[in-house]
Amino acid sequence: MLALATDQTPQAALARVGVDAPQAALRGAHARRPLGRILLEMQVISPDNLLKALALRKRQEVRLGDILLAHGWVREADLRAALAEQWHAAVIDPLNDLPDPRLIDRIGAETCLKSGMLPWRRVAGCTVIATSRPEDFARLRDTLPEALAPYAMVIASEPSVHAALLARRQTALIRRAETLVAARESCRDINRALAHKTAWAALIGAAAAFWLAPVTSFALVTFWAVLTLAAGSALKLAAFLAELLGNWRERRVAAVPPPSIARLPVVSLLVPLFREHDISGRLLARLARLSYPRELLDVLLVVEEEDAATRAVLARIRLPHWARVIVVPDGPIRTKPRALNFALNFCRGTIIGVYDAEDAPDPDQIFAVVRRFHERGPEVACLQGVLDYYNPRTNWLSRCFTAEYAAWFRAMLPGLARLGLVVPLGGTTLFFRRAALEALGGWDAHNVTEDADLGIRLARHGYHTELIATVTHEEANCRTLPWVRQRSRWLKGYAMTWGVHMRDPLLLWRQLGAWRFIGFQVLFLGTLSQYLLAPVLWVLAVVAIGAGHPLHGLVGDRGLGLLTGLFIASEVITMGVAAWAVRGREHRHLWPWLPVLNLYFPLGALAAWKAIYEVAVRPFYWDKTAHGFFDQPASTPPAAAAAERA
Repeated sequence: MLALATDQTPQAALARVGVDAPQAALRGAHARRPLGRILLEMQVISPDNLLKALALRKRQEVRLGDILLAHGWVREADLRAALAEQWHAAVIDPLNDLPDPRLIDRIGAETCLKSGMLPWRRVAGCTVIATSRPEDFARLRDTLPEALAPYAMVIASEPSVHAALLARRQTALIRRAETLVAARESCRDINRALAHKTAWAALIGAAAAFWLAPVTSFALVTFWAVLTLAAGSALKLAAFLAELLGNWRERRVAAVPPPSIARLPVVSLLVPLFREHDISGRLLARLARLSYPRELLDVLLVVEEEDAATRAVLARIRLPHWARVIVVPDGPIRTKPRALNFALNFCRGTIIGVYDAEDAPDPDQIFAVVRRFHERGPEVACLQGVLDYYNPRTNWLSRCFTAEYAAWFRAMLPGLARLGLVVPLGGTTLFFRRAALEALGGWDAHNVTEDADLGIRLARHGYHTELIATVTHEEANCRTLPWVRQRSRWLKGYAMTWGVHMRDPLLLWRQLGAWRFIGFQVLFLGTLSQYLLAPVLWVLAVVAIGAGHPLHGLVGDRGLGLLTGLFIASEVITMGVAAWAVRGREHRHLWPWLPVLNLYFPLGALAAWKAIYEVAVRPFYWDKTAHGFFDQPASTPPAAAAAERA
């Protein structure tokens, strides 16, 4: 605390540290000169640039100072000086004189970050607040603890406010990021010892069952594999037909002009980076193609503290005003959702987006997202874009991966949304209403498929997810072992997500309803079962070419014929949906490769068994996917892209 002489008046004490009395700092608008006029008098901005900034401010939810900084029309030091004169407040650097941590704790470090303010000192019974947003101070003051009143204001840069907060309360913030999601909806309480013992017991039990009753055991396993195959194929067909019908209806309905947006909002984009030093520069070049106004774009490059190589590369790059680096402190776990939770505190926007390091989004993507959110009610809390690949011709694996993703993002997910079912989100090109995301506690920091888990939690709490026809290109994983590791992480996350949300099946049933509950089982338990039991189904393919089957004596020729017919029908559905999804000019070259998808999916069986092993042994291990091997830019011309989305 600052030591003050007892014979000083509060006003005199405040003056000693260059702080106006609270009533002076909060004079009415009539007593404050316009910021633009002060900048002109200081001769630090041209009249033309000021007029352009004022015109932009009329149709955007952004401060005048941010517009000026984003376009390079004023220096940050000059802006701070002008704000200090406008608000009769001092300018301080809280890094030179760190704040009182007890004041931060009284208000809350997260609240301070989100509000862009720092409780700095108690001076003569008055709490001094450092902020870069003086126009919000009067409103903010009414939300602060009465016990610390009255409040006075000083001006500080936003980076220095953030840095000072982290200097005092970094550990508390990162621990909070690890436990944002309620324990009942998080997998952080997994009992590893129990999971390990359960896995061994299941393995020993299965081996004993096949030893003692091989035919019966094989019959039961086959029955479950066939049941999940039938359910999964039916769901895929229903989603595909729903998307076809929905597209047809939309074409028949006359186009209605979208409602006008009075003021465009700020959009924050979170881009987690880990060992991505080789593509960080190219990432910024891709994001710079976004056509959304720069003063409304808030890009946060989220880097782990341990990742010295990526941090060094970013330190050598002169970042534009709309991009900044957020360093995530080390901790007991190192996952993407943990980093996202930590960085969420620093976001300025009311809409939060997530991209991957190798992404190349459509230039008009943010405009499309903002329009869709504006058209929909607050119950639509999430928009999922379409993922595509810019290296589908690299090899056979990249071709199959592209076809699989085309079917998933252009047919399956849109169809699930149209059917009103749970939508398991992808990890990128995701956009959220910030209020809804924070109400849910952000991402589960311990789940290795935090995206799919968040899709379930959105549905459980009454929010809706919609697909939006805007495309982000990224790099297809086209090397075998990295593909297996990546798919293994996804399937491990599916298993953990299913286990978490099935802790109380009755509650899940009540929250989702019967229809979505069944869909959840098919999507998660069914998908995992299909990958694990794929070898059992391959035996049916052998029957189709005339070979024998272990269950022939149990089900007879007719039963085997029905099973084989179901297997063939499921393959026809899979290839038919994929053929429709790659019908556009950009992807038609993949048609000849669709019949060999059957040679691609066996890799998933290997990944599934690796996933189950890791659920028991290393549940929170994040198997990182390396990028940047085939980093060619997306080459889809606008006309082709439009035809692809049609």
